[in-house]
Amino acid sequence: MSNDSQGSVKGEAAMVLPTPGSVTSQGPPLSPSTTSKPPELPDELVQAGWSKCWSRRENRPYYFNRFTNQSLWEVPVLGQHDVISDPLGLNAAPAEGGDSNLGNGQRKRRSSEEQSVGPNSFKRTKVEPTTPISPSTPGIKPWSSAPEDKQAQSATPTTPSPAPAPYRPAVVYWDLDVQTNAVIREHPPANHLPPHPEIELQRAQLVTKLRQHYHELCHQREGIDPPRESFNRWLLERKVIDKGHDPLLPSDCDPVVSPSMFREVMNDIPIRLSRIKYKEEARKLLFKYAEAAKKMIDSRNASPESRKVVKWNAEDTMSWLRRDHSASKEDYMDRLEHLRQQCGPHVTAVAKDSVEGICSKIYQLSAEYSRRLRQTHLSLLQDPATEACASPQQSRLVYCYPVRLAIPSPPLPRVELHFENDMACLRFKGEMVKINRGHFSKLELLYRYSCIDDPRFEKFLSRVWCLLKRYQVMFGSGANEGTGLQGALPVSVFEALNRQFGVSFECFASPLNCYFKQFCSAFPDIDGFFGSRGPFLSFCPVSGSFEANPPFCEELMDTMVTHFEELLDQSSEPLSFIIFVPEWRDPVTPALTRMEGNRFLRHQLSIPAYEHEYRSGSQHICKRDEMYYRAVHGTAVLFLQNDAGFAKWAPTPERLAEVMAAYRPSSTRTSSLSSPGPAHITPGEREIAPRTSERMQSGVMSPGDHDNNNNSSSSSSSSTSPQNKMAAV
Repeated sequence: MSNDSQGSVKGEAAMVLPTPGSVTSQGPPLSPSTTSKPPELPDELVQAGWSKCWSRRENRPYYFNRFTNQSLWEVPVLGQHDVISDPLGLNAAPAEGGDSNLGNGQRKRRSSEEQSVGPNSFKRTKVEPTTPISPSTPGIKPWSSAPEDKQAQSATPTTPSPAPAPYRPAVVYWDLDVQTNAVIREHPPANHLPPHPEIELQRAQLVTKLRQHYHELCHQREGIDPPRESFNRWLLERKVIDKGHDPLLPSDCDPVVSPSMFREVMNDIPIRLSRIKYKEEARKLLFKYAEAAKKMIDSRNASPESRKVVKWNAEDTMSWLRRDHSASKEDYMDRLEHLRQQCGPHVTAVAKDSVEGICSKIYQLSAEYSRRLRQTHLSLLQDPATEACASPQQSRLVYCYPVRLAIPSPPLPRVELHFENDMACLRFKGEMVKINRGHFSKLELLYRYSCIDDPRFEKFLSRVWCLLKRYQVMFGSGANEGTGLQGALPVSVFEALNRQFGVSFECFASPLNCYFKQFCSAFPDIDGFFGSRGPFLSFCPVSGSFEANPPFCEELMDTMVTHFEELLDQSSEPLSFIIFVPEWRDPVTPALTRMEGNRFLRHQLSIPAYEHEYRSGSQHICKRDEMYYRAVHGTAVLFLQNDAGFAKWAPTPERLAEVMAAYRPSSTRTSSLSSPGPAHITPGEREIAPRTSERMQSGVMSPGDHDNNNNSSSSSSSSTSPQNKMAAV
């Protein structure tokens, strides 16, 4: 992408208010080929879907593209034929008026095809995908053709029929027709390096290696398994403060020791406290904790006072267990909490240096991997990448537009595409990623609306592979791991927010789970091609109505509130943020406390547990009956608005009633109380009173992860997974 791309954004160009700009023309997407190569045509044409046929009517050969329905008398040349060229009349509509002089079966484009409009000047006709696409193959739009085209096709009995059957998603979980009302100040292109499959593959290998190092360090130094998904939450927490160049691996953070990782590892020392249901489980857990604390204090360099306190409490607990067999589960849990309060500070003191060493070592390895990746990435670019000179800050206001890269993208290698039932499978050098066909067609639409440097979709599959690989690596490769990282609101709630409050923008989303085509996300270098406006903490709107469902990470939520306050304080234009956060009160999160006391707070709703749903984070690969799951904790909905925003989108009782009604679980769809979270977590841990240091584990869980912990409203287990759209830190 280049600097001159500013202001000519496909489908939603940046424009000076209030006059919208024009939409640049967009080339068609492309189609894959799975047929063998006939001897009459070059391999490139065969891959593009061309084949040589015989016309009985004309008694001569012609060339037909089974993906685009193009037909030509002459040998086709890639990129030199308009999709309207149709000498056999396969797709031509009946000639009307001025079209009668057109030869070779061509017709004029309809006036609707010639329209050039801005992003807010019209409502796009809803379209549905029909054919898949592949690089280096010109083709038609993968959407429904006009009625007259369908009639012409059915009226031609002599035409070949190898074209693939249209694919129509049964259910659509997005509305990409909603136009943005978010206004920003024009800004120069970003200096991120363009994505490349080779680099993404190497990044995936290095992140996997880093996860392995983390696992080994926890085993060698503390004798424990790493807290489940704590590495994912470490990546998330580091993104809040990282100033490094790599989009995923942290390399420039202060402090070096992550508070998130430190808390989670420390909370599993001396043993992991699992949930319990029965008295015998509580008794065993109490005994294991006392035994592990005593063993740890004996093997570490502890002070005499610490040794004395821990050993005395541990022996006293074991003596109590031996003589009292009539205690209830509550007695055991009370005794365990007392033992933790007495021994916890001393155990923490002896393990502190070791755990900090684990955190520091992981960060140093990450920084080294980041430098190595950047050097390799720069070597792949055609020209040496130089930091683009930042152009002066523009004063004009424009509607928000996707991230543009200042560094042009190099030629990308081929990525193979094939379909297995309802799944699209993309393969590069043996590494395969999957996405269901409905979300694959969604990415085609987002790419068409947002990408400006690839009108012929020659880089589409390579970029989709990079996108899917990036989020796959972010989530982790374990069974059911990371499915809570993309949790989203139900479609009905988005529809109500759009109707009643003019919401057209998501502050935390991704191309995989977004409802609107304008959103902020974590990875601007790859997500920008699919509509992302970049990380939310770097996004500064002047006006608009926004929805924010942030990752359940305390550091991120707290920084988010600070950003909200600055934006609302600086703008006199209508600005509104509707925030959805978990309603944790034991203890209350700092972000929730700050928002409840904020001067911009206009109203607050509380959605009770079990009475609302969330959309699964694995929606792009999961089954349809696993799309929704119940939330087993309350959700707080807060309306932060400046005066102009309150005047325009005031949370009136009527509007609030519709949002509450939209949040009720639908009786027409199945909603499981079992979330996509980890399946091995043991139940009943809530009886252990949570501490602030433990909420990092419970606090970052998605609604689904809470479900997986046997419907407890809170958790102190470190083996649970966070909720997130992995969006935009």
